[in-house]
Amino acid sequence: MPERVDIPAGLWSRCESCEHMVYEKEVAEALYVCPECGFHRRVDARTRIEQLVDPGSFEEFAQDLRSTDPLSFKDRITYQERLRREQEKTGEPDAMVVGRAFIRGRGVILGVMNPSFIMASMGAVVGEKVTRAIERALEDNLPLVLVTASGGARMQEGMVSLVQMAKTSAALARLDEAGGLYIVVATDPTTAGVAASFAALGDVILAEPKAMIGFAGPRVIANTINAELPDGFQTAEFMLEHGFVDRIVHRAELRREIARIIDYCGK
Repeated sequence: MPERVDIPAGLWSRCESCEHMVYEKEVAEALYVCPECGFHRRVDARTRIEQLVDPGSFEEFAQDLRSTDPLSFKDRITYQERLRREQEKTGEPDAMVVGRAFIRGRGVILGVMNPSFIMASMGAVVGEKVTRAIERALEDNLPLVLVTASGGARMQEGMVSLVQMAKTSAALARLDEAGGLYIVVATDPTTAGVAASFAALGDVILAEPKAMIGFAGPRVIANTINAELPDGFQTAEFMLEHGFVDRIVHRAELRREIARIIDYCGK
C-alpha cells in the first residue's frame, strides 16, 4: 500500500468546473484560469485591474463614496452591519472601482465591478461611480471600459437601487451622442438590473468564456414559466449566437483585444 501524501492546504484546489486538482500558483500565473479546462474563475476588482492595465497607470477616483441605509433595512443583520463586514472582508468601500488608466498604451476610463462585495450588487454607490466614470470619459475624451460582474440590484436599497438603471443609461446616452466609445467586458455573472442597463449598452460587448449573462437566472425562469430551456442558455456562447455579445475573449487576450478595438475606432 503506497504511503499517503498529504497536500498542503492552500497549495492545491479542485477546479469547480472540471474537478481536476490544480496547483494554485499555476492558476494565478494563468490569470486565474484553470490550466486543465480553461474555466475562468471570478476575480476581485483589484486583481482584474492589475491584469488589465499597464503597470502603475491606474489612478482611482470617486473612492470616497459610501452607501447609506435609506430603508433602515434589516434581514438577518442590519444593512449597515452587512456593509461593515463586507468592507472589512474586501478592503473596499463598495462593489465598484473606477479610475483612469492605460491599456497597452491607450488611455481609458476604467470601471470594474467586484463580485467579492455582496456579489457586486448595484446600489447608489455603484450607480454613482458608473455615472462619474461616464462623465469623466466625456470630459477627457477617452474610451470607457466597464468590466461587469453582478447579481443585479441591491435589494437593501430598494427603489434607490433600481433607479440606477435609468441613471446610468441616461449618462451613456450622453456619451453616445458625443461620439464616445464604450466597451463592455461581461464576466461571470452579469445578470438582472446590471444586464438590463449599462452592461447591455456597449458599442462593443466582449464576454469571457462560459460567463453567465442574462436577466433572471435559468432556474428562476424554468420554475416561473415551467419550460425546458435550451442547452447552454444564458452562457456567453449562447448570447454570442443570439447577437447579444459581439465576441468571446479569453482573459489572457483581453488587453490586446481592447487595445485593438480602440485603435480600430480611432479613439
